[in-house]
Amino acid sequence: MYTMQSLLPQLKKVGLHLLLIAGVSVTLGFIFLKVYLPFYTNHGETVSVPDLSGMTYEKAEEVLKSASLQYEISIDSGFSGEEDPLVILKQLPEANALVKKDRKIFLTLNARNAPILKMPSLLNMPLKNVQEILANIGLQRGDIIYVPDIGINVVLEQRYKGSPIREGAEIAKGSKIDLVVGDGMGNQLLSAPNFVGLEEEEAEFLAVGSGLRLGRKIYNKTDSVAPGRVYLQSPSVGSELKSGDVIDLWISKN
Repeated sequence: MYTMQSLLPQLKKVGLHLLLIAGVSVTLGFIFLKVYLPFYTNHGETVSVPDLSGMTYEKAEEVLKSASLQYEISIDSGFSGEEDPLVILKQLPEANALVKKDRKIFLTLNARNAPILKMPSLLNMPLKNVQEILANIGLQRGDIIYVPDIGINVVLEQRYKGSPIREGAEIAKGSKIDLVVGDGMGNQLLSAPNFVGLEEEEAEFLAVGSGLRLGRKIYNKTDSVAPGRVYLQSPSVGSELKSGDVIDLWISKN
């Protein structure tokens, strides 16, 4: 029968073995974490990704090469009307990210030509909704032109480069769309001013200044006034109108 005194030497021997095994395990773990793993993963050999936004493709290629980084051009190019063609619009990973040498950076270039869109109809929509629609389809909101109309912040007309643009017309992505918007004061009564004899630009300013909206402009040959001037209007001079009503003009041409 074993006694405690007889087992004590054996227990000490087992304890020493366990301590030895634990020491070896800690040493191997330290070597693995501090020596092997950093060597295997090239620990410490990282580079900061440069900011390539706005650079030309050639310049970005040069910068990445000097930073020991690879690159790949994304198939789907983007478009920004405010940037030159073939400049960098996006990059992944982003600027200042720490990556290993020879990491591939994915680049999105600005397209040479703007994609063509179909102009939506924004008429009679609240201004808040229209701004969201324009942003979603890739158009920019231009000037907001307020005219007297009972519909407050309701779009009455959509314009591109100063002229009305119809629904479905082709337009380049990124283009600016000006909006003629009601100011909620459409109940004011006024008399139709006299546009006859005015130059076309003068007539447009008079219409806006009088609280009216310019409707159709019809160009015909006539001897009654010089070319480029208004010779007929509808409604006629002195007609009772409300703010925001439409005035049509007939203009003499060569």
